[in-house]
Amino acid sequence: MADAKSIISEGKAILGIEFGSTRIKSVLTAPNHEIIGTGIYDWENSLVDGIWTYPMEQIIAGMKGSYASLVSDVKSKYGCEIVNLAGIGISAMMHGYLPFDRDGKQLAEFRTWRNTMTAEAAGVLSKEFNFNIPQRWSIAHLYQAILSGEDHVPQIAFLTTLAGYIHFRLTGEKNMGVGEASGMFPIDPATCDYDKAMIDKFDALISGKGFGWKIEDILPKVLKAGEKAGTLTADGAALLDDSGKLQAGAVFAPCEGDAGTGMCATNAVAPGTGNISAGTSVFSMVVLEKNLSKPHEEIDVVTTPDGLPVAMVHCNNCSSDINAWVKLFADFAKVMGLDVNVGDIYTKLFTDAYKNGAKDCAGVTSINYFSGEPVTGLVNGRPMVVRTPDADFSIANFMRSNIYSAFATLKYGNDILSREENITVKNMMAQGGLFKTPLAAQQMLSDALNCPVTVPETASEGGAWGMAVLAAYSLQKEDGESLGDYLEKKVFAGQKSSTLNPDAEGVKGFDKYMEDYKKALKAEKIVADE
Repeated sequence: MADAKSIISEGKAILGIEFGSTRIKSVLTAPNHEIIGTGIYDWENSLVDGIWTYPMEQIIAGMKGSYASLVSDVKSKYGCEIVNLAGIGISAMMHGYLPFDRDGKQLAEFRTWRNTMTAEAAGVLSKEFNFNIPQRWSIAHLYQAILSGEDHVPQIAFLTTLAGYIHFRLTGEKNMGVGEASGMFPIDPATCDYDKAMIDKFDALISGKGFGWKIEDILPKVLKAGEKAGTLTADGAALLDDSGKLQAGAVFAPCEGDAGTGMCATNAVAPGTGNISAGTSVFSMVVLEKNLSKPHEEIDVVTTPDGLPVAMVHCNNCSSDINAWVKLFADFAKVMGLDVNVGDIYTKLFTDAYKNGAKDCAGVTSINYFSGEPVTGLVNGRPMVVRTPDADFSIANFMRSNIYSAFATLKYGNDILSREENITVKNMMAQGGLFKTPLAAQQMLSDALNCPVTVPETASEGGAWGMAVLAAYSLQKEDGESLGDYLEKKVFAGQKSSTLNPDAEGVKGFDKYMEDYKKALKAEKIVADE
């Protein structure tokens, strides 16, 4: 505690902030990457006129609230204030659409990764580039706005993501990390910059529109992990900290998306490594030895924070349906006059599903789609539970079905990687709130992918901690020291983790569940498209 207090008081602490889908988390670390303080702000996206969004007022209020929560945590633990910071890094849910004019006016609502409204644009661009452009990428949103004739498009002077926008507000710099940039526009791994041939093709596509900009004019500058991306300005400090105590000057790392911070939080940035982040969405990342043999609409090609190509299977839906059912059980407990902690509900339900649920869920199938799911071709989502008349509809089987559903679409995409690209990973590192209950979700994920799954002790800290690590790398890396070497030798050396191997009966059971799941998707499509 004495060391932490002096680190904070002397301005040596490092801050990582991540804007997740349901929580904005601030993590304060010592230079050795140990966590010395945390702050939380809970929020939810809204469906407004058919668009999943967060209002800008809520974005700024959430950032302030998360930081204020961190300040309170530090004050209660160490009795000191945060006045100076050594480094800062901003992370957020990747992709989406945030356009601004020359005066910094927001031209359209923030369109998050969750939207599935850009199928036409994504299809045209994927064909034009011979490269899979997912619907949630910024360039797909931009081109869809062009195809739809939206009035704001000619006025765009700056297009960015949520992380890029917050980074700009705090530093005044219009740049971002290469991993985050790879969710805006395809990256050429050889240059670690936007793919020039595709830039030219896009400009040719819009050449007759009469816009006063070309695509490179409005995209953020691309930086690699370890580069300095700006410093905290006086205006930025005042925006972040309402108390006025925080001073300007902290060095910023290039901002990154939750995919990049997840890779750092699980030490999975070297070729052949893989990781999984599970939250509101779930995605797997496999760092490639070479590029894929052909485009796959179910698989995105993004990059690590230092520019290596990554095969990403991104599923829009993961924990939202589980959270909804837990809330229902909490409401039931309240009706029954029981005082039950919600965290205990998660733990007991997950543990019961793990210990007592049938390996194939005994005829109970859940579809967890709150929103559309491009991996399986669903434009809209409708959470749904189906069961056979003779199903064993127990609480254990029901909950196991919900956990299986959280991983089913991920398996769907990864099966394509292994079947059509012959890509296998010896071990998957996993992080996210689903893994807080020991063994349960970890074993089910291992069975789903038929692959060992390792959960590090920092798994529940997730991307905010990973972003703080990237900020520390910008401050502390030695000449020629790669991000992979830094993580291996200076961050994860000696860190505890747990690994579970696939269970043969569990693999067989999940495969059976997937057969039922794929059949249920036919009904899901009919219901969701009505």
